[in-house]
Amino acid sequence: MSLVIGLKGRAETVVTDQNTAAAAGSGLVPVFATPWMVALMEHAAVDATAGCLSEGEGTVGTRLDITHDAATPIGMKVWAEAELTEINGKALTFSVVAYDESGLIGKGVHGRFIIAVDRFLAKAEKKREVR
Repeated sequence: MSLVIGLKGRAETVVTDQNTAAAAGSGLVPVFATPWMVALMEHAAVDATAGCLSEGEGTVGTRLDITHDAATPIGMKVWAEAELTEINGKALTFSVVAYDESGLIGKGVHGRFIIAVDRFLAKAEKKREVR
């Protein structure tokens, strides 16, 4: 299977004490944290590309432009959906949306880049040599 416009992915979780704004340090209230919504959106985008990349390839997040429009309390299910909307060489663009059991909680655009995992990690490790 190859990457094509329209590929879709999904990720879901339940809001717990561990993924609230209070626990993440992104706020003081016990509701689903924006950083966790971002992670869920990224997970959905990764899921959309599952099985479509060559062996040894992966993707890394490069850009996010999202809104978090509604709070979700502890105990509710939340999920994110991603749809591949643009392929520009190794650059991928996704439309991302997040929902809870009551409706839409966030939306936006997410960019990812296809990488050769070994090369990417070797380049990251070279940063240790600069210190």
